[in-house]
Amino acid sequence: MKKFVDLHLRAPIKDLDQVERMVRKSSELGYRLVGILVPPNITRDQINQLQHICSDAKIDLVTKVDFSPKTARELLHNLRRFRRKFEVISVTCTSKGVARQAAKDRRVDLLHFPATDLRKRFFDHAEAELASKALSSLEIEMAPLLLLTGFSRIRLLSRLRREVAIAERFKVPVTISSGATNEYLIRGPYDYAALTTLFDMSVSSALCALSENPLAIVERNREKLSPNYVAPGIRVVGRKTGV
Repeated sequence: MKKFVDLHLRAPIKDLDQVERMVRKSSELGYRLVGILVPPNITRDQINQLQHICSDAKIDLVTKVDFSPKTARELLHNLRRFRRKFEVISVTCTSKGVARQAAKDRRVDLLHFPATDLRKRFFDHAEAELASKALSSLEIEMAPLLLLTGFSRIRLLSRLRREVAIAERFKVPVTISSGATNEYLIRGPYDYAALTTLFDMSVSSALCALSENPLAIVERNREKLSPNYVAPGIRVVGRKTGV
């Protein structure tokens, strides 16, 4: 049985009632892990509050931060400062320089591109080739497809169709997330899988993008954040407490 993951809930963390409604909705729809977007300066008390809400809903909290740097240098600064503080790092790429740096940096988990400004969707063959050599995943948010209408939606679908084909060609994993700002924009994983057929993604690939792919990111990073982690393939299995 698949363990479904939504790595991008845009819940307003200062409104805990709204957070609770979104988390409970996600749980009801079959998700077992949710990534809640948090600011880099979030406090330990705020994280504890989010964990309590998720625990009550029988869902696993994943802390996620999203950077929207203006330059590659700014991105590198943010990664050095915050990589070991959060479980998932996403980068919204609004320039080609940032997109290229994010794609080749192993500290970046998700490559995210604006849904409404297609001129800033820089996921092309060069970007995919860089990402294929790192660990980055192409993130596709579904909320814009529910909100956009007319020609704007058609253009986005056309671009997504191209990006998914490029990702498949270069074996770049795709992660499907909601990007929901409220509980009314959250859909179940099988609903999202059906929607992805509009941009030529197979249902099996979409279900993998809602389960195995995001789960692999979380598990990999939780291992690295563990105090027992030393290096890839090396873990502390016991500590000598005395002679």
